[in-house]
Amino acid sequence: MLAAYAARFSPDDPLTALEVGDRPEPAPPTDAAPFWTTLDLRAASLNQHDLWSLRGVGLRAEQLPMILGTDAVGRTPDGRDVVVHGVVWGDGQATGPEAGDRRTLLSERFPGALAERVTVPTANLVPLPEGLSPEEAACLPTAWLTAYSMLFRGARVTPGDRVLVQGAGGGVATAAIALGAAAGLEVWATSRSETKRAEALRLGAAAAFESGERLPGRVDAVIETVGKATWSHSVRSLRPGGTLVTAGATTGDPDAAELTRIFFTELRVQGVTMGSRADLESLLAFVTRTGVRPRIDSTHTLARVADGFARLASGEHVGKVVVTV
Repeated sequence: MLAAYAARFSPDDPLTALEVGDRPEPAPPTDAAPFWTTLDLRAASLNQHDLWSLRGVGLRAEQLPMILGTDAVGRTPDGRDVVVHGVVWGDGQATGPEAGDRRTLLSERFPGALAERVTVPTANLVPLPEGLSPEEAACLPTAWLTAYSMLFRGARVTPGDRVLVQGAGGGVATAAIALGAAAGLEVWATSRSETKRAEALRLGAAAAFESGERLPGRVDAVIETVGKATWSHSVRSLRPGGTLVTAGATTGDPDAAELTRIFFTELRVQGVTMGSRADLESLLAFVTRTGVRPRIDSTHTLARVADGFARLASGEHVGKVVVTV
């Protein structure tokens, strides 16, 4: 079958580690085969996680070649369209910590979703809601689920609260802006790009600022996925008792954690990695009822997925890069 996979590691030029070609048909873990289902892929989307995998983060050389991709919408053997929850607990026989303390994402321990067919735990399948296209739904399980969890589980914000989203334009940031605005939050966003600031306003942000710019007031929570380049600004933008939620560090770890300010102003720092299957079900219900839809930057066929990876790596994308079969 056709698949996109990490054939090697390249920390400085991850695109050179990507290959698209024939791979063996997927198979479930031997001891857990009855609990897994093989899907025909309908749509997938790319994430920074895929680029990090190509750099060698989270994988070992002996795991190569590894099929990439954490997001998928597929069709079951009996003809049902489903959204895949990409977090696998243990050997996939259950969907939470009761399965054991080993939690991985698709493409870390088990082959990922960027293939004509993918085998996943049956317990990770959620029905595709009516009114949501496969391409739209494929944007949700990683970036949008992470944003949903950061806002409503990590930050614990409620309608009327003010939230700062750093780095408008990326998948998680774009999702946080759209979800936050739909939930009645006052969303502020930052970006170095005037185009991305304008897009943030179009998505529902109440205000958009240059990265690092002094804000006109403090915020209740910060959605932080950038890391080193924005961390100090995030900490200093919070009101006393506010919450900084982090789910990534695309520019690396901060040079200083700002611990003095964190403890003196009693800030809360909360980490988030995606979310549970129940969170994904809630997210699907939220977008279905509100009409909010992911911003799709571009769509590429699986055979031309390298073009999608180049778009993602450029940093010029706004929203999600989608892959179809």
